[in-house]
Amino acid sequence: MTASSTVPKFGSLFGAARMLIDGEWVESASGSTFDVVDPGTGEVVAQAAEGTEADVDAAVQAARRAFEEQRWLRLSGAQRGVVLWRVADLIEANVEELARLESLDVGMPLAVSRAFMGEAANQFRYFAGLADKIHGRSLEIGPAERRFHAYTAKEPVGVAGLIVAWNSPLFGATMKLAPALAAGCSCVLKPSEEASLTPLALGGLLLEAGVPQGVVNVVTGFGPQVGAPLVAHGSVDKVSFTGSTQVGKQIVRAAAGNLKKVSLELGGKSAMIVLPDADLSQAVGELAMGIFMNSGQICTSGSRLLVHRNVFDEVVEGVAEFAKALKVGYSTDPVDLGPLVSQRQLDRVTEYVTGSVADGARVVCGGSRIGDEGYFFEPTVVADVDPSMSVVREEIFGPVLAAMSFTDVDEAVAAANDTEYGLAGSVWTRDVAAAHGIARRMRTGRVGINAHRAGGVQMPVGGYKQSGWGRENGTEAVEEYLETKSVVTLLDR
Repeated sequence: MTASSTVPKFGSLFGAARMLIDGEWVESASGSTFDVVDPGTGEVVAQAAEGTEADVDAAVQAARRAFEEQRWLRLSGAQRGVVLWRVADLIEANVEELARLESLDVGMPLAVSRAFMGEAANQFRYFAGLADKIHGRSLEIGPAERRFHAYTAKEPVGVAGLIVAWNSPLFGATMKLAPALAAGCSCVLKPSEEASLTPLALGGLLLEAGVPQGVVNVVTGFGPQVGAPLVAHGSVDKVSFTGSTQVGKQIVRAAAGNLKKVSLELGGKSAMIVLPDADLSQAVGELAMGIFMNSGQICTSGSRLLVHRNVFDEVVEGVAEFAKALKVGYSTDPVDLGPLVSQRQLDRVTEYVTGSVADGARVVCGGSRIGDEGYFFEPTVVADVDPSMSVVREEIFGPVLAAMSFTDVDEAVAAANDTEYGLAGSVWTRDVAAAHGIARRMRTGRVGINAHRAGGVQMPVGGYKQSGWGRENGTEAVEEYLETKSVVTLLDR
């Protein structure tokens, strides 16, 4: 392993091909690299270090040493909070370069990327404020003649393996790192092989902010060579994963070796329910962006549209017209939507749309690739679908909306819950009582009322059913990285 003590600036990520292990920027143990592709052009723009099991072991051992030596944990919660707040300041100070780097890596429009950078800074500020508010409780127990003083203590779980998805890589990394660090854990971060640049940049900012060496390590590479050994490693105490349900199940099995704690934010097939009294002038555009934002590459995207038959044609046509007006193009141009992240994802989305047509669905708008350079796909609405179709049942992770009608609320709620997923959803109506009643009946971790994209770092995110275990955001996120210890002592009477 060749090491360099110089933290690479963001621009040098294009040629460095290094990972962050124990505070040093190092090449892969094998010396291998892999291509970083600009999804807007399909061209290779950089190389990233292709990590191995040896790199994972080195990173985990570094994190374990940092934890056992209490390099981070010896700081008070307030002191850790100061460092985390400094990370937020550094993200904001570098927001333009980070946004451009992320747009280059995953194709999202610059305006969207900048917004995600702001949310990333919010993550560190919020959990900086929680770092000194992690505490247990005290009580007295036992009969009068034999009383005990008892208390609980909250302690960090230890070494956390954090595996993030490619759709918003820096923000996704902060959703795990910020609460884990607030709790006092040491971490090994594995970015997606599709999007490694900004998580590496974040590693540099963490060091610059004062996070001690070895507390955060970043290992790039592919799932079998990096993700699998990280999950199975006996010195990892906790795994937090964002990605597909299929891989989430593999992680559960791999984590069984030492029964490490696991939290999972997995797939979604979120439903947007539109009642006939909804304010359609306000709803149509937000319904459209509920699915099309970031080209549908958001786990909570509203990919199923359930509309009362009395307004079905009006809503579907309105969403389709909105979709047709969206400008799709390269991330640094003034566009609404960028490309899909890869050729593989483009092929996947295309297959779902062509498959739905073969099954009898009608394409209302879109349905095709745009151009022959990059991985652009038209915002697409399909109708005349039924619940048995793959386009309705499976997560596509692209700009494809499946629209169905219903006749009464019970039918709509049943259709919304007719899925193995339960990540998000929304209901659109002027009737407040009906809205809250439907929200309570939807088996999903988040429900918006007259909004689909709503929330923030304060609001927990996570799923029911096969959309995952545990929660990110809010005070619940810190609990995912803590153990509770009970201490009992006999009182001297």
